[in-house]
Amino acid sequence: MKQMLSSLMILGALLWLAPDARGEAAKTLYTCGMHPQVIQDHPGNCPICGMKLTPIRNGAGADAASSSAIAVDAAMMQNMNLRTAEVRRGPLRRTIRTVGNVTHSEAATVAVTTKYRGWVVKLYVDSTGQQVHRGDPLFDIYSPELYSAEAEFLAVSETNAGPDATSLRAAAADKLKFYDIPDAQIASLEKTREVRKTLTVTAPIDGYVMEKMVVQGQMVEPGMKLYELVNHDTVWVLAQVYEQDLPLIRLGQEVLVSVTSLPDAQFRGRTAFVYPTLDEKTRTATVRTEFHNPGHLLKPGMFAKVQIVSELDSSAVLVPDSAVLRSGARNTVFEALDGGKFEARDVTLGVEAENAMIQVISGVNAGERIVTSGQFLLDSESQLREAIEKMRGPTRPAAVTGETTAATNAPTAGSAPERASSQPESGGVVYVCPMSEHVSIIHEHPGNCPVCGMALVPVTPAMLQKLQPDGTVLYYTCPMPAHAGVHEEKPGKCPLCGMTLIPVMRSPTNSVTPKIETPAAAAVAKPEIKQHYYCPMHPEVVTDGPGKCPKCEMDLVPMPDATK
Repeated sequence: MKQMLSSLMILGALLWLAPDARGEAAKTLYTCGMHPQVIQDHPGNCPICGMKLTPIRNGAGADAASSSAIAVDAAMMQNMNLRTAEVRRGPLRRTIRTVGNVTHSEAATVAVTTKYRGWVVKLYVDSTGQQVHRGDPLFDIYSPELYSAEAEFLAVSETNAGPDATSLRAAAADKLKFYDIPDAQIASLEKTREVRKTLTVTAPIDGYVMEKMVVQGQMVEPGMKLYELVNHDTVWVLAQVYEQDLPLIRLGQEVLVSVTSLPDAQFRGRTAFVYPTLDEKTRTATVRTEFHNPGHLLKPGMFAKVQIVSELDSSAVLVPDSAVLRSGARNTVFEALDGGKFEARDVTLGVEAENAMIQVISGVNAGERIVTSGQFLLDSESQLREAIEKMRGPTRPAAVTGETTAATNAPTAGSAPERASSQPESGGVVYVCPMSEHVSIIHEHPGNCPVCGMALVPVTPAMLQKLQPDGTVLYYTCPMPAHAGVHEEKPGKCPLCGMTLIPVMRSPTNSVTPKIETPAAAAVAKPEIKQHYYCPMHPEVVTDGPGKCPKCEMDLVPMPDATK
């Protein structure tokens, strides 16, 4: 702990006395060498340890004082072990590693039954697990119903006279087919002209006997399950995926499976289905994957290791996970500038990727360099500088940017300056689907609706209160607070800024009789709209009062009322 405090104290002294920070004299502050968090604007003793406070010299001018960049010389960078890496753009991939069980395909399972009552005279397949091929005999059965049907077929076949002979013969043949007698046996019966006492039942598919419920001499009833045959040319692997990884699963993804009996081999398959329920104990969902099984190496019941490769984006901004400083509410990285300077940047993180990389949605761009090692000392100095700047007070007014309007656009000179942004307010902004059926799902980041795939739109907390799931749609409006005067009867685009309109809905009522919404009642339900002004050349510049456009100096014009 003492070594850490000493490092921070030395770092603060070097940073504040850096050559590029020297300039005209500024206000002197005092701090404690043992407790750098103690900062005063007058000399004295530390209230914690009683040591005499020492002055902090800030030789930066007005421009340097307002800058958030931190200057570090080459020697200190080496002592701090500062390392940088370039922000790159690449594929966003995640590999889900889990376990699963090999099982037979339900689509390749066949039950052998009879459609008539009879007695099993002889068994050809008399054990479970035996492999059979399509057309192999399973058992011989005697049935009085089947014997009568064969005799009827021969009797009709011998009748050649009369116009109905052909139709009677076809009906007798269909009766035998309805009893599942193969065409080859019907042709043999017609050729030999002899009624056979027993019928041989054959295997309908290639596979293995998984269940055998018949013995020789047993009487069977129609519909009784005698054999269950399963084909193992295609098998299923039921993988267990945790619920936080379910958004990464897509149908048709490649899956790699390995088993302990073949440690050097991997089987390639595809995801086929995600079961709609989760296990309450393990908090996992079952994902069904399908595999071709040449040589029947994958046997049902095997324990398998599963890898599901998911590519979420072909080109995403990626940074090393070690470069991000997480403080709970904020995620910060330090950008390496020219001249040995570093600047803190707040970033919005996305999905963790492979190779210890993480997606950045906003905050940095591809090609910039960020600090990957030693940035915790920069973060400590950044917080120390922020505290000192607060003690010094503001040095100059905030600059007017292209996204905000100047304070001169305020309606009155005595009121506080109002700032209108071309985007919704950053604090508390969430994203919803513009479909009224899907507004019950709130998202923290932009993207597409997971239900319908439409692009999500940003809404403020005030607008979110107007989106009542299962409520009556009153009208569609723009998610921009400054464009709240846009009221449309149907979904579409905002005529002012082109953003997708979102529904404003009345809260659902619990009354039995539904309330009929009249045009007059809808007009009363709409909130009173305050007059706004915008620039015809730059529609994103919107204010609450008249003034000049900060971009082109044109006079702002009143916004048309879309309700008229």
